[in-house]
Amino acid sequence: MFTARRWWERKGLQIGLLGVIVGSAWVLRQTQGALLFEVYQGVTRPIQMLQTAAPQEERLRDARFLELQTRVVELESQNKKLKQLLGYVEKEPLASRPIPARVTGRSADNWWQQVTLNRGSVAGIQEGYIVKGDGGLVGLVESVTPNTSRVLLISDLKSQVGVTVSRTGAKGVLRGDSSAEAVLEFYEKVPNVKPGDVVATSTYSQKFPSGLAVGRVKSLDLKKLPASVAKVELFPPIRSLDWVTVYPKPENPQPENNGSRKQQ
Repeated sequence: MFTARRWWERKGLQIGLLGVIVGSAWVLRQTQGALLFEVYQGVTRPIQMLQTAAPQEERLRDARFLELQTRVVELESQNKKLKQLLGYVEKEPLASRPIPARVTGRSADNWWQQVTLNRGSVAGIQEGYIVKGDGGLVGLVESVTPNTSRVLLISDLKSQVGVTVSRTGAKGVLRGDSSAEAVLEFYEKVPNVKPGDVVATSTYSQKFPSGLAVGRVKSLDLKKLPASVAKVELFPPIRSLDWVTVYPKPENPQPENNGSRKQQ
């Protein structure tokens, strides 16, 4: 009896440790390590929270700062454009002072055809009013509601504008091409025109006052029948219109008729 007790005192701790190890191994096998993982998570979670709390707060602060910074830049850009537009409007005579308006609607299907403005008949806009932007002529108001206006752009395939080449006086009709360029059909077979010439509305135009900048001749096709044509790069940024000015239509436009074309 004495010998067994001494043996147990020497080997009991080892047997106990071995039992714990075997039992732990069995538990791990049965639970596929889930219990150990839970214990690990419980021990390390406070440490992880301390480590990740600060970076998450910093990321949130950075995201909010970037959002506010973007809004400030956008507002500053809009404010600058509006100030330039209002300054330009104030230089015009009071009787013919244009109406500033912003583009608020544009369909992806009709991107080059029309835009909607945030001003209408309440602001004094009527059908047939002229719309200009940075660079020159943008289009014509074709319909009006009390608070909106729909503008037919000069880049529309249906658009036709009587124009002249400022350097030589060669005249023709500018037609939209659903892009940032338009097609100029000359009245003459071989007009005195070259790439780089500036194009503006002519005195023959029925819908627009003369002298409004339109674009610049980009290329020529003198072999086109029945008359020569040119590709014109439009001055106004039709692709990205934002603010525009709306003018009353000309009171006494000179008709652009076939007789004028024959004379040319």
